[in-house]
Amino acid sequence: MTTALALHPTLKATDRCDRCGAQAYVRVDLKTGGGLLFCAHHAREHLPKLHALAANVVDETGRLRETSP
Repeated sequence: MTTALALHPTLKATDRCDRCGAQAYVRVDLKTGGGLLFCAHHAREHLPKLHALAANVVDETGRLRETSP
């Protein structure tokens, strides 16, 4: 499994968490195909269990800490 930290966001504002519908900041590509989208809250809750099933994780939660000049 690889974890990608995006310098340029790959997730858009229209990408929504599969659990609650909030803006998604984490995408998990599964080894079996398909993927899941999570908001930061649900990513923290579910990622520890999903790492064994993940082929790739894109974590853009760092965007939440960025500030505009």
